[in-house]
Amino acid sequence: SRGGSSSSTTPDYGEKRLPQALIIGVKKGGTRALLEAIRAHPDVRAVGTEPHFFDRNYEKGLEWYRNVMPKTLEGQITMEKTPSYFVTNEAPRRIHSMAKDTKLIVVVRNPVTRAISDYTQTLSKKPEIPTFEVLAFKNRTLGLIDASWSAIRIGIYALHLENWLQYFPLSQILFVSGERLITDPAGEMAKVQDFLGLKRIVTEKHFYFNKTKGFPCLKKPEDSSAPRCLGKSKGRTHPKIDPDVIHRLRKFYKPFNVMFYQMTGQDFQWEQEESDK
Repeated sequence: SRGGSSSSTTPDYGEKRLPQALIIGVKKGGTRALLEAIRAHPDVRAVGTEPHFFDRNYEKGLEWYRNVMPKTLEGQITMEKTPSYFVTNEAPRRIHSMAKDTKLIVVVRNPVTRAISDYTQTLSKKPEIPTFEVLAFKNRTLGLIDASWSAIRIGIYALHLENWLQYFPLSQILFVSGERLITDPAGEMAKVQDFLGLKRIVTEKHFYFNKTKGFPCLKKPEDSSAPRCLGKSKGRTHPKIDPDVIHRLRKFYKPFNVMFYQMTGQDFQWEQEESDK
């Protein structure tokens, strides 16, 4: 060993590798929950913070990026998550030029609730911003939705996906339902592990439902310590939004959602939530 005891408790084995799999989106979809759950797998090593390499730090080069990664042993998968990649025009080309067989994971969620969640997050940091209703419309009287507002634009999944399909086959992209990640975390994690070619080790016994938070928390089955729940910034209470605005947003997203279901061959059932039609 290289003389002296290392300050970190993890042994200095393995080497840093570029990631073979990326969680590329979407913001407020459930990417942190997915990352924490997949990190419970012994064959996965992941970066905790978002490196933002393919959108903000690309000029720093691949060596910088590799250096950000944790050390892995042979057979372990290196991963990172940066949800803004999904909506970054240059990201697909840049990732493809790093490694065209990179596996991509996108956590998607009903675009209307995603937009409100996005707004809620911004509001907690900047309480002085206008109301959701004001930001959502170009013209409230005409009911024109402002699709240039990022909180709304991110949810037009079909539009962004088109960009990725120019570089990657659908077989290399896994779409995870943000809703099912809450109602059936083990079921969604089974798909993720299969997609990554991993043994199904993260299962039901890793999760327990936290009633206060309203979503599952992670526990290590062999470990009797308290389960790890996502931080205080998760599960914020959404502001009350005018039902008419919600209705208009649903109408706005519907054709894009249908297109997205057709492109992915998956029905996420976001339309079913509206039983009042």
